[in-house]
Amino acid sequence: MRSILTLTPLAVVAGMLAFAPAAFAQDSSSVPASGRHFSVVGGVAAQKSTGSGTINGQRVDFGGEASPTLSASYNVNDNIAIEAWGAGKSGHRVRTAAGKVASVDSQPIAVSGQYHFRTAESTVRPFVGLGYFESNIDNEKTQDGAALGGQRLGMTTPKGPMATVGVDLNLSPTWFARADARYLHGGSNIALDGAKAGDANLDPVVVGVGLGARF
Repeated sequence: MRSILTLTPLAVVAGMLAFAPAAFAQDSSSVPASGRHFSVVGGVAAQKSTGSGTINGQRVDFGGEASPTLSASYNVNDNIAIEAWGAGKSGHRVRTAAGKVASVDSQPIAVSGQYHFRTAESTVRPFVGLGYFESNIDNEKTQDGAALGGQRLGMTTPKGPMATVGVDLNLSPTWFARADARYLHGGSNIALDGAKAGDANLDPVVVGVGLGARF
């Protein structure tokens, strides 16, 4: 079931891309991209922790998976934007050298400022951003039969700075494709049965693609 759920966001993006040519044909070129103040982007992203943690003195690593993403931006002008961004839940397998010991879900949201290079009419537009994120952690479960089995696992909310790099490919004055990578720097305290048992420097990298429209 997990593999089917993981592929679903990809199917959504594929459907959006399949729909796009018809939308492009109806897009009026008489209205330029410059001066449009709102943008939305829907897509999919893979989240992978670049850090590690410890539980009861043992090193643990956190896996990741793909999830849908959605962002909305207010374009102050053609180069500066304020973005609200969020991703769907991503599952993480918590593993030690002996194998999987637990699983958790995370769901990040963020607000950032972005600078988009070149003019709004340019075909290729790189951008960078800096902001703040928080990631909701839930569904913390220990693995039956593993070292932590039967204990209640808890993790605090990771939060901190987020850096973004990306590029937009203008397909028409309204529509554009996007690829981006986000680095979320934040950690979490880990508890077992309510007592602190370790911590995690999650520091995930979120790499995504999407389809956007500006209004």
